[in-house]
Amino acid sequence: MHRSHRAAGALVGSAVGDALGAPFEFGPPGRFSARFPTPARGAHTEMCGGGALDREPGEFTDDTQMALLVATSLVERGGLDEADLFARFLRWADADPPDIGSQTRAVLRSGLPWDTAAAEHFRRTGRAAGNGSLMRTTPAAVRFAREGREVTTDAARRISALTHGDPAAGEGCAVLHELVRVALDGGDPLAAVPSALEAVAGEHRERYAAVLAPDWAPEPGTPDGAVWPTLGKAVWALRHGTSFAEVLRLVIDLGGDTDTVAAVAGGLAGAVYGMGGIPMRWASVVHGRVPGHGERVWRLADLQQLAAALDGGAQQSYDPGVIPRIGPQEVLPGIWAGNLDGARYSEQDFAVISLCRLGEPFSHALHRMAYIADSDHNADLDVMLADVLDDMAALRAEGHRLLVHCHGGASRTGLVLRAWLVREEGMSPQAATAYVAERWPHLGLWNDSFTAALSRLATRSRSSG
Repeated sequence: MHRSHRAAGALVGSAVGDALGAPFEFGPPGRFSARFPTPARGAHTEMCGGGALDREPGEFTDDTQMALLVATSLVERGGLDEADLFARFLRWADADPPDIGSQTRAVLRSGLPWDTAAAEHFRRTGRAAGNGSLMRTTPAAVRFAREGREVTTDAARRISALTHGDPAAGEGCAVLHELVRVALDGGDPLAAVPSALEAVAGEHRERYAAVLAPDWAPEPGTPDGAVWPTLGKAVWALRHGTSFAEVLRLVIDLGGDTDTVAAVAGGLAGAVYGMGGIPMRWASVVHGRVPGHGERVWRLADLQQLAAALDGGAQQSYDPGVIPRIGPQEVLPGIWAGNLDGARYSEQDFAVISLCRLGEPFSHALHRMAYIADSDHNADLDVMLADVLDDMAALRAEGHRLLVHCHGGASRTGLVLRAWLVREEGMSPQAATAYVAERWPHLGLWNDSFTAALSRLATRSRSSG
């Protein structure tokens, strides 16, 4: 898997976990699976909104708001500028966000400077090991991962110490940074747990070793406001889940501080499974504002751009401007095809499936955005394709007209149209290609990885049928 997919997966995965877990915060164990016993892929998904603050579906909380402040400071300042980051935290806190943590609030409203506020709070209260610095640290883990273990763990501790004076909080952030670093490099973060623990300060190592042990299991409903049980639950879910979606289901079903624990688990799982492993029905709707920092609404494309900047990769413009429209044209029963502007300016009752990057989502009420690259970076293409087809099947079953498109309406659009026929109609890849080519003259066949994916899909469909 290309590193850029993992970096985007980490940042988007953390925001997705935050938004997905928020409606279930401080609820009883098992409530997520009780409400959604099977994947909800139709018009209404598990991104249900609501909760104590009555959030919109996909709206993230203070976890991601603070993470975005960390990320933007790191990018704009070219590295860690603690005074700048603390000033951004102050502007955010002064805007009175509704869900700011009690410890973070006390430090940021103390009136003390950045280099003494948290330490003084800890000296005075003796309580400063909450999970509030862990929830926001994934962007920093991405930013410093390329610089090695020592640099990234040092940055984790320094950023944590801005609001959490107890060194135990910084040690948890350091462990998470190291696990994300290993995952971004393509390694197994679970196998890296023992070596990550070696870097934990001796007086804190035992408590982290206990919750990160392979045989440790969280008790549903137990308190998780401290940093070590939060990290323990995230790693436990990664150890027992087999996909991004399953990791989040496991951790949210534990109940308690579900937005924060799912944000931590989502960042780690996103680095492991990549952007393509995050269900598009969740990633497509994640959004939110950062109080005190303008009216900008952060959405999927913004998070992907920010991840690229943090990882030092090339940033891609997702808005190509106006292009000649192609489509929409009905190619399969109930399924239309088009290019970017053919879809963008189509009738509003379409459920749109976008297969290319977008600067801004369309105005359609139902809009899903998949992470399929028209290149050889599709190591997880089978997972992404299955996700697209499963959502399409659910939306079609509800009676929606579907409009599938990519930038030019050629290669990726053709892949999904042909894959639908292979899986849903039992056609061979050759027959499906001939069928689509006759009805959609814009079909592009240059991508060999797409041809191979269709062959694998046909084999699986025959074996399951």
